[in-house]
Order: sequence, then structure tokens, then C-alpha cells
Amino acid sequence: MNVNVTGPFIYFTIPIFGGIDITQTTISSLVVTLLLIAACVILGKNVRKRPDGKQVLVEKGVMMIHNMVVDTMGAHNAHWTPFILTVFLSSICGSLIGMTGFLRSTTADLSTTLTWAVMVSVIIWFNSIKNNGFLGWLKGFTEPVVVMTPMNIISEIAQPISMAFRHFGNVAGGGVITSILYTALAGLSATILNLIAGSGWAVGVIALALGAAAIVWGIRAGKKGRLVAGIVLAVLGAFGLLQALGLLSGVPVLQFGIPAVLSVYFDLFSGFVQALVFSLLTMVYIAGACPEPAAAEGN
Repeated sequence: MNVNVTGPFIYFTIPIFGGIDITQTTISSLVVTLLLIAACVILGKNVRKRPDGKQVLVEKGVMMIHNMVVDTMGAHNAHWTPFILTVFLSSICGSLIGMTGFLRSTTADLSTTLTWAVMVSVIIWFNSIKNNGFLGWLKGFTEPVVVMTPMNIISEIAQPISMAFRHFGNVAGGGVITSILYTALAGLSATILNLIAGSGWAVGVIALALGAAAIVWGIRAGKKGRLVAGIVLAVLGAFGLLQALGLLSGVPVLQFGIPAVLSVYFDLFSGFVQALVFSLLTMVYIAGACPEPAAAEGN
């Protein structure tokens, strides 16, 4: 995940409306939008009554989201499926795009998640006014008693803020941890390789031989821990030997492979979970403003 702790880099500023900054997040958001549009065009072509493998997968995915919307919001709110699917895919792709190494995750920028959350709040308010009337919407701020009005107002303001910070905090926090780990591993690699190279080429040969022996031992014994330790020792020995011979230096060998484990969690698992949570909260909040017609008339 490519995350700058100091915030998104500003590429240039468009000199209109007081200056519009084009940042890393802007470019990433544009790329995600174009990719989703291209995917919709490609996957939406040649739709058949008897679907092939590609169409079956697409229909299965859409039906999963549709069923989730119906189960969460009710059948009368099934028309919200395209919106929820768009939010979900934008979140997933926005988080995963940081794995490219040169684009920033859109969800690692508070402006992105806050925009989504405010948009959801506007939709909720619009539907509340549409279903209950403006006075009926205002009445909701004075229930159950007039004294609770300040708390109800604060709740309306806190809702989009909590949604935005929850999504942003998890993605950005994972990016910060990964960046710190990369820096620490680079320093540790330099320290170890300098020690090996400074001790002479013989130390590198010994480390390489011991690593190879540990690899063979781990494979024969079926011990993954010994196998991994042997690979790390052999790699450090090989690069330490190359550095001692003056053939290669400054390679952060410990950065290869080790951060991938965290990347699987922060980029894949956490990104999917946060997209799902944001989509579920969106469905729950909108469903509260869009009750069944019979229930709305009863109120």
C-alpha cells in the first residue's frame, strides 16, 4: 500500500475557484472510476439468455448484493442495489489500488470517505423529507421530548463523521503501519548486511551454507519454520557475500516477502471488511428513512 504519512502529494493546482488541487487521491479516484466504467462496459456486452461463465459470475455477484439489500432494507428498497453496489466496489477498488505501489488508496484520504458519508446523509435527509414532509422531518429532532433536540442534532452530525473516520482510520492506519515496517526493515537489512560484509566474505559463505542446510532440513522434516528461517539466512548470506565482494550493496533484502503478510491483511482483508461495513451502515441508515409504504402511512 502506497501511503504518505504527511498526506496526499499535490501534483498541480488548477487556478479556478480559488485553486483546485489535483492530488494523488484525485488521480487514484479517476483511475478507479475509469476502471469501473470499463469493467461495466466489457462485462455488460453480449448479454445472453443462456449465460456463459463470465456472465454467470457477474450475475452471481450482482444477485448477492441484491439479496443483501433486500434482506437489510426490505424488498421495497431493492432499487437501491445499483447505488450500494457502486459504493461497495468504489471502496474495494479504492483500497486495493494502493497495492500498485505508485497510486495512493483513495480510502486512505479522509476527504474521500467524508464525501461518501455526507452524500449518504443528504440522501437520508432527502428521503425523510420526501416521506414525512419538512415539518415531519424537523419533528424527528424533538422526539421523544423537546429537551433531547440538541442530542438529536448532534447525532445527525456525528453519523457521517463516524462513518468517514471508521473507514479512513482503518485503511490509513494500515498504510502507516506498513510504511513504518518498510522503513524499519530497510534499516535492519542495511545493518545486518554491513555486519556480514564487514566481517569478510567467509562469514557470508558460512551464512549461505547454514541457510541452505536449514532449507534442506526444513523440507525433509516438513517444518515450515525451519524452511523460512533457512531461506532468510541464505538470502542474507548471499547478499552479504556479494556486498563483501563489492558486487552489490544497499539492497533492502528483508523488505521482500515479509511485508506481504501485512499487506494481505491491511489491503485485502481489512479493505473488504471496511467496504462491507460502510455499505451495511449505508443500507441501515437509508432503510430507516425509507420505510415500507404501509408503515409510512401508519405513522
